Amino acid sequence: MDITQFLLCPSQIQYALRSTLNYFLASTRRANEGHRPQTDFDIDPTTGFVPPEPLPRLPSDYKIWEDALSEAPDVLRLGDDMSDEAKELSSDGEAWRDRIRSRPVLDIQRLKDQPRLLQRAHLVLAWLVQYYVHSLPPTSPPTPKRVPESLAVPLVEVSKVLGIAPIITFADTITWNWVPINPDRPVSIDNMALAHSFSGRDDERHFYQVQAAVELHGTQLLRIIEDYNRIPNLDDFTSIFKVARDLTRLTAIIEEISDLIQSMRSGCDPHIFYWEMRPWFDGSDAGGPSQPGWIYEGVDPHTPELQYLSGPSGGQSTVMHALDLFLDIDHKLQQKRYPSPSAENKRADHGFMDRMRHYMLGKHRAYLDYLEKSPRSIRELAQGTPTLREPYNNAVSALKKLRTLHMRVACLYVVNMSKTANPRSACPVAAMMERQAATMEADARPKKREPIRGTGGNELALLLKAGRDATSRATLKN
Repeated sequence: MDITQFLLCPSQIQYALRSTLNYFLASTRRANEGHRPQTDFDIDPTTGFVPPEPLPRLPSDYKIWEDALSEAPDVLRLGDDMSDEAKELSSDGEAWRDRIRSRPVLDIQRLKDQPRLLQRAHLVLAWLVQYYVHSLPPTSPPTPKRVPESLAVPLVEVSKVLGIAPIITFADTITWNWVPINPDRPVSIDNMALAHSFSGRDDERHFYQVQAAVELHGTQLLRIIEDYNRIPNLDDFTSIFKVARDLTRLTAIIEEISDLIQSMRSGCDPHIFYWEMRPWFDGSDAGGPSQPGWIYEGVDPHTPELQYLSGPSGGQSTVMHALDLFLDIDHKLQQKRYPSPSAENKRADHGFMDRMRHYMLGKHRAYLDYLEKSPRSIRELAQGTPTLREPYNNAVSALKKLRTLHMRVACLYVVNMSKTANPRSACPVAAMMERQAATMEADARPKKREPIRGTGGNELALLLKAGRDATSRATLKN
């Protein structure tokens, strides 16, 4: 055999080089046509949805807000806390709330062109609202909680500018709630310290840290999404090979995120989470539709933003929303997929994920809208490309396992703990007896149990099962 027949002549080499160059130029040009880089949506290439630097403190004009937040942990306890410590602090707590009620409504005009200061203002005001509302003594029967004008008005105004709900959100507790341990080192989970905490417990720090680690780890999947959207031609072998390789990497990233979620148990005690941390997160709708909500004094009750007053929720993680959109997970049950949704799936809140977008920055929500409208569905590509079917299905399977794990964690931290006695009662024995009496009374009544709700106000078990099953239905069938 003459080996020279496999060698390229100079003209062929020149042609190959020219073709490669033209392909590169075309790919650069075509990738930019209609494609918007993630930086357009305030997404950092290194830290993703987490700001690349800690939020700066507010200027001196807003010192009364910063001071109130600094004071709150020292003088406030949950309103139903009957411990000796809480009783000793009750007069200090009422004095703190009196100062909040008597303070003027500050104008936010000078913050409007400074996004990071606006984010800090939202964080400070949102935390103050939670401290104020949840430190109020309970009333019988329950009455609406009134948020003072000094907090309500500027919080709504700041929220309008940022395009985010006027309530404490995932961003306020996780992605914005940190300071660097060493300012000279880059942002990483090992170099981030918690800025604010309701309980002061290490458990709360761990709870936030795990979720912040998920957000930072999620920057890797954001790069995969960005690379996919920049591929100019999905018909050639090189591109398909890259997509397959990236889907394999995506599966590993999802599995690593599952490991991070699993690590929650090592540093956050379920009892402390449920009774000492979670009550501070509750929003206006946490008690369900039958309970009175909150009134934002000085704000028109028909203001559109007041539709969104749920507490922070993992459902507000923009990283997880982006992953769902990329893999084409149908939470709304709009696609005909197998198996058909169960009766429970159909009863779940299909608008939950869309509603949670209102608790994200407007620019981050715009990024999700951009992904949702993308004409190149990776699921459709995998469906028509046998080489991609297995790596796509593996990624979906990993996400389903993550959601199954999330259900187990929610069961441990919320469902199981809802059956335990409230340690904030004055006497633990009396609390136990009251709970037993309530249980006996409930057993004597017709069985109509109020569903356990997440901090987002949703029926927790129903929602999590529906999310897992919607993920499973994305699997491509042979």
